[in-house]
Amino acid sequence: MNEPKSAARVQRQVPKPRDLAPLMKFKGIDLNASRRRLNAALTIEDLRKVAKRRTPKAAFDYTDGAAEGELSLSRARQAFQDVEFHPSILRDVSAVDTSTQIFGGPSALPFGIAPTGFTRLMQTEGETAGAGAAGAAGIPFTLSTLGTTSIEDVKSANPQGRNWFQLYVMKDREISYELTRRADDAGFDTLFFTVDTPVAGARLRDTRNGFSIPPQLSVNTILNAIPRPWWWIDFLTTPPLEFASLTSTGGTVAELIDKAFDPSISFEDLKIIRDLFSGKIVVKGVQTVEDAKKLAELGVDGVVLSNHGGRQLDRAPVPFHLLPEVVREVGEDLEVTLDTGIMSGADIVASLALGAKFTFIGRAYLYGLMAGGRPGVDRTIEILQDQIVRTMKLLEVSEIAELEPRHVTQLERLRRR
Repeated sequence: MNEPKSAARVQRQVPKPRDLAPLMKFKGIDLNASRRRLNAALTIEDLRKVAKRRTPKAAFDYTDGAAEGELSLSRARQAFQDVEFHPSILRDVSAVDTSTQIFGGPSALPFGIAPTGFTRLMQTEGETAGAGAAGAAGIPFTLSTLGTTSIEDVKSANPQGRNWFQLYVMKDREISYELTRRADDAGFDTLFFTVDTPVAGARLRDTRNGFSIPPQLSVNTILNAIPRPWWWIDFLTTPPLEFASLTSTGGTVAELIDKAFDPSISFEDLKIIRDLFSGKIVVKGVQTVEDAKKLAELGVDGVVLSNHGGRQLDRAPVPFHLLPEVVREVGEDLEVTLDTGIMSGADIVASLALGAKFTFIGRAYLYGLMAGGRPGVDRTIEILQDQIVRTMKLLEVSEIAELEPRHVTQLERLRRR
């Protein structure tokens, strides 16, 4: 019987310095701690984790939380996770064009910054950082009625870019009318008439945290502030908060909303605002096909399918699930856009494939703001842009218009039937 051949011996040698040199390349250390943190963030969730470490609990939870059991928010995010992509093959994607047209003008990317209230509470640069970053990236910025920077100051921060205004109808109608005129005079080209907030949702995190506007000092807030002195230093050494509409503050967010907003808002209010504003009129907060059809008949320019980021009615419809049916019914008559639950560029691409003309980021923008001010917002936009480009290339589509429903399957969990 033949003996098995022994395995070939591996030749070993003492490494020579010249052989080690190519392997000993050390990356330089960035001495800027903020830049290191932001560069290390590869996803929006990474920015969220940085934001949570650097922001007092009450302010972070106001941003991060939603209404009641927070089911609307978790379902919206789950809907995007339940997407299966179907890529094409053998197509030239050496260059990808992410630009699009929305509400009568251009956007370099298929998403804009959504309106967010009390923004300077999250980080003192607030809307100025958001508007400046949006302008630099060539995307629209939307100012909330409850923004903490004036219409005119947002225009100054983004003088050449596209600024939009989100309007709530107030009990004192003249406040809403004056805000509409100011936005028009400042050159804001689109107005979001918001219809999903007749009263405030039950945001339980805020109640449990004792969150108020302005923040009130208590034993808990003081203890929570100890590891985050920079936030309080910024808050106490910068100008007091100013609101786009409220002349006085004091109390919880829910109390402020219920005091100022009018639950008797109607289609007649929409008609009046349309007559006051010369730009595009978009209705934000649409949650049924029937309402989208009625708005198309009224001739509005667009709708935002939104459940207010899950912050109003818990168990509300998931906008991403609603999207295909609304597009089928009214997509030829008005521009259908989407927010709620977007945490990645892949979420944006999936929305576009199912017919959305445009998308909006709210929390994703605020996580970047809390993580690092204006550079943090820039990083949010950069992360999403990279993810959009990569997803499009892997799907093998070279421009937004090539995205179609065939590229996406929604898995069956909680699907509308």
